[in-house]
Amino acid sequence: MSGGVVAAVDLGATSGRVVLGRVGGGELRLTEVARFANQPVRTLDGLHWSVLELYRDVVEGLAEAVRRESALASIGIDSWAVDYGLLREGRLLGDPYAYRDERNAAAVEVVHELVGPEELYRRNGLQHLPFTTLFQLTADRTAGVLDLADSFLLLPDLLAYWLTGRSVAERTNASTTGLVGVESGEWDFSLVERLGLPPQILRPLVDAGTDLGGLAPTAVRGVGATRARVTTVGSHDTASAVVAIPATRSDVAYISSGTWSLVGVELERPVLSEASRAAGFTNERGVDGRVRYLHNVMGLWLLSECIRDWERAGETVSLAALLEQADAVAGEVPVFDADDEAFLAPGDMPARIAAWLSAHDRPVPASRPELVRSILQSLANAYAAAVRSAAELSGVDVRAVHIVGGGSQNALLCRLTADATGLPVLAGPVEATAIGNVLVQARALGWVSGDLEALRALVVRAFPVHEYPPTARTP
Repeated sequence: MSGGVVAAVDLGATSGRVVLGRVGGGELRLTEVARFANQPVRTLDGLHWSVLELYRDVVEGLAEAVRRESALASIGIDSWAVDYGLLREGRLLGDPYAYRDERNAAAVEVVHELVGPEELYRRNGLQHLPFTTLFQLTADRTAGVLDLADSFLLLPDLLAYWLTGRSVAERTNASTTGLVGVESGEWDFSLVERLGLPPQILRPLVDAGTDLGGLAPTAVRGVGATRARVTTVGSHDTASAVVAIPATRSDVAYISSGTWSLVGVELERPVLSEASRAAGFTNERGVDGRVRYLHNVMGLWLLSECIRDWERAGETVSLAALLEQADAVAGEVPVFDADDEAFLAPGDMPARIAAWLSAHDRPVPASRPELVRSILQSLANAYAAAVRSAAELSGVDVRAVHIVGGGSQNALLCRLTADATGLPVLAGPVEATAIGNVLVQARALGWVSGDLEALRALVVRAFPVHEYPPTARTP
């Protein structure tokens, strides 16, 4: 098998980057060539993504990739889930709403009057989250906006459309909309009709590894002359991250730790029991038809929002110093429910955590280091609860926990998680999402072959992990 270089566009809810991945001859290596901020903007009608600005940053990042690697072979895009753009005759109808916008609460009630939560779970297998795409589309329907649209595209598909002119829905991300049948993996048109959504806005579903073609002339003007093709990957960032879990065993749990933390196990079949629904577990589609059986935990958003609040007050905050001080906090700290929807919206995070603790008759941290330690301990406890539930509900005998993504760099969080779960924590790689993106492209190009375990064996060889054994066991 030959090899070469591909570009992974990896977009998160706070930042994005373009990464070159070199694959072949036993080599798997990443080089970041561009990084840019991504922040939602609040206007009179709600919280939106500046998607045109995001596209510009992606194009500029790809231009740098082409300058560095003229023989670039492929481009793949992944991002967070559920958010989308509405189009009419190829024209974007407005800046996409961000999933943290408050408009979704009323839409949840509308949907549940039409289809109850128990039936929804049987049909789509998803954990109830108030910002799932079907609720957002219902908000658009009640506002009359869908009357104007002839298609909707999730954000990675929208950017791929602007690059190539081809309009599709990649299956792993589409499975997070609530409109894909959990068993069939196809659009559930019967559900779409019951919700009063126009079926014609749904685009054809394709699998990760599908060739979407070369760049459209409009994209070439920004990126530069290149023979690179655009290839679908696991366009939900967690789907790409799970591809790169450095384990070839099935008795492991994973935590993709970033703005959100996705905690679960990989399965061949969904778990659709009432106990699974009540526990808040989701059955999202993974690459190669695997099931990402997981629970969404609020994640490092809790800490990053605290830091943003302090910086808005004009202070300079060092995360490294905060973590060092939090590590030195002696004794127990108060913990809170990191899954509470009270923490979903942006702003005033320290005050909201304090209010939650006070409302539950728990002490409020007296200092920032204590607050940071409280956040990390609360996350570790939530991780442990989710790992235990995933094991019980799925029947997987979990023997170790892999943490990938940004949270794998947080040694204190990894140690607390090992102690809370009573299991060894294997941390890394940090760049799991980009690695998974690159590997799916490389397999589509024929540079590597095999199933997900074969791809993960490459990750095991290329990216060493750091092990945190448990030092205490939390019952």
